[in-house]
Amino acid sequence: MKSYLQELAKRKDLLFYLVKSGLKAEHRNSYLGYFWWLLDPLLNVLVYYFVVVIILERGGPDYPTFLVIGLVVWRWISSSINASARSVLRYRSIINQVYLPKSIFPVAFSLTQLFNFAFGLVVIALFLVFFGYIPGWEIIYLPVLILITLAFLLAIGLFLGYFTVFIRDIDNLLTYVTRIFFYASPIIWVGSRLPENYSWAVDYNPIAIIIESYRDILMRNTSPDFIGLGIIFFVSIIVIIFMLYYFSKNEHKIIKAL
Repeated sequence: MKSYLQELAKRKDLLFYLVKSGLKAEHRNSYLGYFWWLLDPLLNVLVYYFVVVIILERGGPDYPTFLVIGLVVWRWISSSINASARSVLRYRSIINQVYLPKSIFPVAFSLTQLFNFAFGLVVIALFLVFFGYIPGWEIIYLPVLILITLAFLLAIGLFLGYFTVFIRDIDNLLTYVTRIFFYASPIIWVGSRLPENYSWAVDYNPIAIIIESYRDILMRNTSPDFIGLGIIFFVSIIVIIFMLYYFSKNEHKIIKAL
């Protein structure tokens, strides 16, 4: 395990290259290029605002800010999970020719989406200013919350990145699993509107806890759910350590499966 981590540290230049190339590849053939990092969350907000507020006549004066925070954080979560699941398979040609620690690929994709999220924060900041929200001192928790979210996504990314190599159906199922979590989390709807019998869908849903924590800090000027976030972070670190160990012991199986 120690030698494996040292090998990963030696490949930091490759990790930087993978992140950089991943950022360039996302909008390589588009006219607007990197501007899509700002435009995409804005268009998502417009679509769901039209559906919920205009058609369904729900929401309220706080809803645009509520919506943009949920959609931007969800975009980071869903894109990171989907990209990480396919990360090892995407680089199969390189893996079959050169020895590399295979866990570097899901890590690289998770970090790539972190940079995309930084642009999403710019969109959130614009909404906060436009609708008159001024974050309080709780804003100091934002870097900690981003770190917890990143650990959560790294844990999922390493798990999916490994097992998708052997069970290709996981990639197809992710479309439906992420869709379930999208509608089961308070992204476009307010969690308090759930019937009491279904409150567990928010109380024990890690994605719901994370998204609501961003709203607590940026919109409500309250402290986030530290107990829920602490459990998420602790479990994520355990999973990351376990998956790195699992990668180090079973990388030869990945080469055979590819």
